[in-house]
Amino acid sequence: MKRVFALTALAAILLLGACKKEKQNVESYHFSPNRVVTVSSDSKTSSNTFFVMSIGHDAKDCNGCIMSGGQFYHINCMGFGNVCNRTVSVALNQVGSIITATTTDTFDLTSEDFFLMPARSLYYYTEDNNNVVYLNIPEQMVYRDTATLQFTFTGLFLTNVPEYNND
Repeated sequence: MKRVFALTALAAILLLGACKKEKQNVESYHFSPNRVVTVSSDSKTSSNTFFVMSIGHDAKDCNGCIMSGGQFYHINCMGFGNVCNRTVSVALNQVGSIITATTTDTFDLTSEDFFLMPARSLYYYTEDNNNVVYLNIPEQMVYRDTATLQFTFTGLFLTNVPEYNND
């Protein structure tokens, strides 16, 4: 009986110790509906990067955001607001402090030849010292490249606090 009790106590101590160690190794995760998600691929040299974001507004909240033919129009899932959820595959490129993002899927955002990107701060990662890093995208109208059919966002920058309120 003493042996069964001793083995049970030992198993409980080992289990609690294992759980405690596991907890220490878990990276803290900062949830934000607007974030950068990086998914590793089977290749050792590449990964897929996605912008996950809420964008756009209802037509009733807009007198027109896009000028075409001298008139303003509303187009769903573009511009300010958070009515539409989008996941956009991108290639990030950084040269010095200049960061750009080019879409890698032709129609993730829209089938239009332009896209009104609202200002967005996307959670990017948490540094080793627990500082959160955001990738900030200024508001911009981007046009589809006629050869590649992709959009390129410019003027992106990193901060430890979100630059934009994502509305």
